[in-house]
Amino acid sequence: MIESIDRRETSFHKLQTELGKVIANTPPGERLPSEPRLSKQLGVSRATLREAMRAFEGQGIIRRKQGVGTFVISHTHVIESGLEVLESIETISKRLDLPVSMGEKTITFISADDELALMFDMPVRTPLVKVERVINVEDRPVAFLIDIVVNDILLPVDLQKGFTGSVLDFLIRRGNPTLSHSVAEIQAVAASSDIARYLEIQRGDPLIQLSAKLYSDEGRMIDASSSYFLPGVFRFQVVRRVGSL
Repeated sequence: MIESIDRRETSFHKLQTELGKVIANTPPGERLPSEPRLSKQLGVSRATLREAMRAFEGQGIIRRKQGVGTFVISHTHVIESGLEVLESIETISKRLDLPVSMGEKTITFISADDELALMFDMPVRTPLVKVERVINVEDRPVAFLIDIVVNDILLPVDLQKGFTGSVLDFLIRRGNPTLSHSVAEIQAVAASSDIARYLEIQRGDPLIQLSAKLYSDEGRMIDASSSYFLPGVFRFQVVRRVGSL
């Protein structure tokens, strides 16, 4: 049994090596051979090929576009940040001097369902504002962000005053309410069909998900966010204090 697992791992490692050679020999911006052709060339199934491709996509080396093909990416900027301080992507990119822009943005008015009502500690059907936006680096979508905000915190009139889509930056600039802290959870997830469409990737591709709850200094939760990042573009770090025995 162990020998069988070892053989599979060796075989997959060999596949990644051969696929790496194909990618290295393809100029940046050019498309790789189609999946049927490439799987036949490498002597593997298309499912196994896709699994190997995910590793290179996660490193930001290739980009798969639904219905178009897989492309080799030129040098990719890496957005690297710690998680100790709550900052928007725009603020981080400005500090790192990276070319970040906002893509598609959608603002909708929703009502709290049972799950959101419990999360925000409010009655069901309380009005909320949902802000969804895409973040681009060099015209490539690299992050999809969702904010659900209490209606009396982000009013319709606020959305007409040059609102850029960053709820955090807007609240910091306005200074009311005073923000206290954020509780965040980070995990690896597979892209859903909707998120894959926004990020122009394949459904099931790996993403970094950062879920956060933002609180005011009065202890009120005012924003629940879910952010999805391409792992090859974002690198998060956490500084940890050494405990005592």
